[in-house]
Amino acid sequence: MLLLAILTATLVAGIGSVWVAAVLSMAMLARYTQHMLSLAAGALLATAFMHLLPEAFNSDAGAKELFALLLGGVVFFFLLDKAELWHHGHEHHHDHSHAGAHDHVHAHHHGHDHGRSGGGWAVLAGDSVHAFGDGVMIASAFVADIRLGVVAALAVLAHEVPHHMGDLVVLQQSSGTRRAALLKVSMAGTVTALGGLTGYLLVNQLNDYLPYFLVAASSSFVYVALADLIPQLQKKLGMRETISQIFWLLAGIALVTVVSGLAHGGH
Repeated sequence: MLLLAILTATLVAGIGSVWVAAVLSMAMLARYTQHMLSLAAGALLATAFMHLLPEAFNSDAGAKELFALLLGGVVFFFLLDKAELWHHGHEHHHDHSHAGAHDHVHAHHHGHDHGRSGGGWAVLAGDSVHAFGDGVMIASAFVADIRLGVVAALAVLAHEVPHHMGDLVVLQQSSGTRRAALLKVSMAGTVTALGGLTGYLLVNQLNDYLPYFLVAASSSFVYVALADLIPQLQKKLGMRETISQIFWLLAGIALVTVVSGLAHGGH
């Protein structure tokens, strides 16, 4: 009975948050792409710096180890992007018979798009690790007390919504369709149930590793925001567009910070 409750709660939290985020963000995306990119960047950075990392550093894990993992994660996703770009360039090198200006522009544009695909994979990897950690936390709360478990699941659902709004923007950029983006993020959300099952079976042993899950997820979100989203926003704009960009970036940060604060207050 307890295991069934854990699996139900983790699926509702993991997938429910994605669908709520989809309803809120997908309608806006078509008309306000640049605004949503700014919101996504702010949401991903705030999720890492205002939610995941503080939780990790509040544990007994050593700060030096956690920072090393954060750095290693960012470098890993950089190398993953590089490997995909190199493979893409190597695969199509023979198609170009000369290195004229047109080819250079085409290669730069195509490479940028391909890089965004790498960002999509980084988000999915981070989401999966984050979701697994959420599942373990929900299972731990259920093992302690059923009511606490329900509150923890609702808290996870609430604070994941603004973060998943950012994920869906990134994934639609790389996948090209809303349906594919929603499917991918939903599949990552199901990992919450896997975390719940694992947490139920190994709750005492896994608690020691939660800080490392949180930092590993943070590294992917920081990398995607700084290497993939913000460069797309770094172009010369008029004063009004620049202010709008900054506003939406700060809105993404504020949204995650406020919702995470409320969720933790309830917890």
